Amino acid sequence: MAFITSSVEYGLHCLLWLVDPDCGQPSSRDLAELQGVSPSFVAKIFPKLEKAGIVRAAQGVRGGYRLARDPAEISLLDIVDAIEGDKPLFDCQEIRGRCAVFGDSAPRWATQGVCAIHAAMLRAETAMRDSLAAESLAHIAATVGRKAPADFTREVRTWLDGKAAGRAPGRTPRRRNAST
Repeated sequence: MAFITSSVEYGLHCLLWLVDPDCGQPSSRDLAELQGVSPSFVAKIFPKLEKAGIVRAAQGVRGGYRLARDPAEISLLDIVDAIEGDKPLFDCQEIRGRCAVFGDSAPRWATQGVCAIHAAMLRAETAMRDSLAAESLAHIAATVGRKAPADFTREVRTWLDGKAAGRAPGRTPRRRNAST
């Protein structure tokens, strides 16, 4: 697991709206616009989530994304690994064998076994991965849902429905006035 980037944060915020079945199948563009983030940035995240079996794409003008599995079965670790890849958190450079007093060859005692720093980092990574694996998308969504007022969710559903309707065949999307 590499450093967790903003891609994970953006992906998680977008996935929260897919937990709500009444939000339909929003496009990555609509989810990005809803969050106030770059649509091209979010568009790069969703194919990774799809490849990992977290979301499923629906084709067509009114197509978009929906969860491919029950949100209680999707861990934060699943999402992080899908977006960031399963890379180590720490990349040990074996500095312990480069001490200037060793000259051209480090003594065996200095490089034998796992580096103590690397071992500590491996334990930290294991703890973080275990914590992320124990946390589900459903749990996060429930926590967010308790915090937000009920009318907020209705407003988002209405907003997403309007965006989807704007993509419907024979309908011209309403353009926003630059002054609004």
